[in-house]
Amino acid sequence: MSKFVSSEITQILQDWHGGDDNAVERLLPFVYEELKYQARFLMSSERSDHTLQPTALVHEAFIRISQQAGIEWENRTHFYGIASRLMRQILVEHARRRATDKRGENPIRLSLDDVEIPFEDRLTSIIVMDSILEKLAELDERQAQIVEMKFFGGLSNDEIAEALDVSRRTVVREWGAARLWLLREFSRM
Repeated sequence: MSKFVSSEITQILQDWHGGDDNAVERLLPFVYEELKYQARFLMSSERSDHTLQPTALVHEAFIRISQQAGIEWENRTHFYGIASRLMRQILVEHARRRATDKRGENPIRLSLDDVEIPFEDRLTSIIVMDSILEKLAELDERQAQIVEMKFFGGLSNDEIAEALDVSRRTVVREWGAARLWLLREFSRM
């Protein structure tokens, strides 16, 4: 993404925080494709007949983002970090509804291969990932945020460092520690 587009997004976000009612509408064309990319990334390991499609996930996330009031948007990375969290919440809600549906008790399967956590065919789901992330957040909030931004947001180490206002080196170190912790938790399943 060019610096111009990035600064344009940041300006729109600041306008939105300043009360500009048209800012949300101006923002969508700039962020839609990136949000769709994130949604496709998240849904790439889902079953092909999944009832929630990437486009619907993006639209639901954007609706929820537009309903947020009082967020002091820092920049585009901050925006994508919040979008990541909202997409995670939407997927978890969808998975919980599906798991309790009378037509099927099987949880939605989710592969962590995309974030380089090697495990063969362990049964994992968005619900399980969500509960494990909540557990990690109790131990180390920043590590949980890093996992969430990588896994649900598809953000790079540099983007995560910018969003959390830490060095890239810190993100790499914290990600390594979080990966080990996640592997241990998944091995207990």
